[in-house]
Amino acid sequence: MKEPETILPENNPGMDINTDENQSGTTHLNEPIAEENELEKLKGLLDEANDKYLRKVAEFENYKRRSAKERIELIQTAGRDVITGLLDVLDDCDRAQKQMDSSTDASTIREGVLLVFNKLRTALQGKGVKPMQALHCEFNPDLHEAITEIPAPSDELKGKVIDEVVKGYYLNDKIIRHAKVVVGK
Repeated sequence: MKEPETILPENNPGMDINTDENQSGTTHLNEPIAEENELEKLKGLLDEANDKYLRKVAEFENYKRRSAKERIELIQTAGRDVITGLLDVLDDCDRAQKQMDSSTDASTIREGVLLVFNKLRTALQGKGVKPMQALHCEFNPDLHEAITEIPAPSDELKGKVIDEVVKGYYLNDKIIRHAKVVVGK
């Protein structure tokens, strides 16, 4: 029986494979390993990019959740500052009621009630509430809500507000309630 013949690169001139980097030859057996290393590097970079992406998405979801929670808390406590400012006025109303029950002098009761009203107006103005001036002004549908029209007592009051049924108000220069008015025709 004859032993199988071993084909060596030195014996076969068409085969130019070198198993040792230190030997001559143009093709090395180590080259696929370099391609595998490059592929592994790219997979690592892809995994890293995916991880960053998932973290950013999770971070954004947490931000949205936190913002929604803060917005709900803000809405629930938005009136707190105004109400706290009005509690002093409410205390004055309670004191005025006690005074009305015990006093018979109408002028002192009237004076006390006027003080409470002024304190209420001052508290609201401190929060940015301003009354709208509508009486004898030109009717403006952006500011006024016409309840009815009546004949004007004079020619200069035609198309102007003759009476103010419900006062209009601004909050920081934005209309929060339109004035309900009677217009002269």
